Amino acid sequence: MLASDLEKFIEQDHLAADAFVKGDPEPLKDLYSRRNDVVIANPFGPAAKGWEKVAATMDRAATNYQDGEATGFERISEYATADLGYIIEVERFRSKVGGGDKLVPIALRVTTIFRREEGAWKIVLRHADPITSARPPTSIVGV
Repeated sequence: MLASDLEKFIEQDHLAADAFVKGDPEPLKDLYSRRNDVVIANPFGPAAKGWEKVAATMDRAATNYQDGEATGFERISEYATADLGYIIEVERFRSKVGGGDKLVPIALRVTTIFRREEGAWKIVLRHADPITSARPPTSIVGV
């Protein structure tokens, strides 16, 4: 079980993810560490490290979404100490993606690492990918 202040922070993260699939990255960006070791790896490109690159990556990624909403968060695993924690979840959304005009379902496997910085929780790593079911071995072969 996670401490109540981390659970509240994760609730903020979920609300911010809802805004993100509406095309607004700002609430989620507000939750991230500004330190040089912050990392984001999303389905739209390679991992970015350092606040400036992370912020730019989030801004670009948010442009892929419009009119979305979070529909659920399935917690798979969690752990925390007093200053460091993680969750692994399947996040589910509906959104218009890539300029499309129809709401489509989205499911992402997400690992998020949190760190307490100056008394407040911050996100220091988020890795999200669309792998939420078994795939054949050939799916890892580069193109």
